[in-house]
Amino acid sequence: MARITMRQALTDALREEMHRDERVFIMGEEVGVWGGTYAVTRGFYDEFGPRRVRDTPISEMVIGGAAVGAAMAGLRPIAEFMTINFAFVAFDAIINHAAKMRYMFGGQMRVPLVLRAPGGGGRQLGATHSHTPDVIFAHFPGLKVVSPSTPYDAKGMLKAAIRTDDPVLFIEHATLYQVRGEVPEGDYVVPIGVSDVKREGTDVTIVAYAQGLQVALAAAEKLAKEGIEAEVVDLRTLRPLDMAPVLKSFQKTFKAVVVEEGHRSYGIGAEIAARIQEEGFDYLDAPIKRVAQEEAPLPYSRELEQSALINVDKVIAAVKEIV
Repeated sequence: MARITMRQALTDALREEMHRDERVFIMGEEVGVWGGTYAVTRGFYDEFGPRRVRDTPISEMVIGGAAVGAAMAGLRPIAEFMTINFAFVAFDAIINHAAKMRYMFGGQMRVPLVLRAPGGGGRQLGATHSHTPDVIFAHFPGLKVVSPSTPYDAKGMLKAAIRTDDPVLFIEHATLYQVRGEVPEGDYVVPIGVSDVKREGTDVTIVAYAQGLQVALAAAEKLAKEGIEAEVVDLRTLRPLDMAPVLKSFQKTFKAVVVEEGHRSYGIGAEIAARIQEEGFDYLDAPIKRVAQEEAPLPYSRELEQSALINVDKVIAAVKEIV
């Protein structure tokens, strides 16, 4: 298998799916001539032409609304938001239309739409461009929400998202584009809605996803040097949420730490902790700990931004409180 970046894995997935299905097309701000905000679609405009790689006006509501309409009409659009924060402007199209259309028409109308959006902090983009609002979108039934943490998962899950008949919000953490990993050549699919154990362990279960998964794995390696073996579970998908691997791991370790880059209050960690308590109470040996971003808009200053985000030391401290 080739060892490539997540950016390359996403590029490969898009190119292969566009060759596989002529109904697939890409749209968004600067996705064509410029090649995308993070260069994921670089070269696509020359390869596929302006009909299938469409630069749009600077209007996320137009991007979202036009993408929903195209999907309802039988195409399979991939709409890119320059950053997930801009998806707030398209909230009506995403939540009131894409997520609800199939239900409201009794299954007669489908919306095979992928919405790609970089998210997360860590790049000094300021408070309005550094959100991790994943839980907001995952709150709504009808919309699948995916956020991979490795190049292997990124390629396989993007392919799965493009092929599904439901709308998918595909969140790409902005600091992971350069992360490298082994990716098979050729076609493969990673199913949406299936969590994955990324590291075996016996002493504590660490649940994470996206950038949080990378932090959790680094913390687990340091903990292992002190004799604490952490099992790390990657959620990969936030809706539908697969709790089976989490609960199976918890039944072995009896302790859990949930890592997320979003805010602690009303977050993904709160949902995971509640599910563990409800479905695995008999195995609970210690309080479920949560590691999350500080409850404040992210600062522009690099030092302040890094202090507000999750990190290895914060995860290690949480684990040591319960182990």
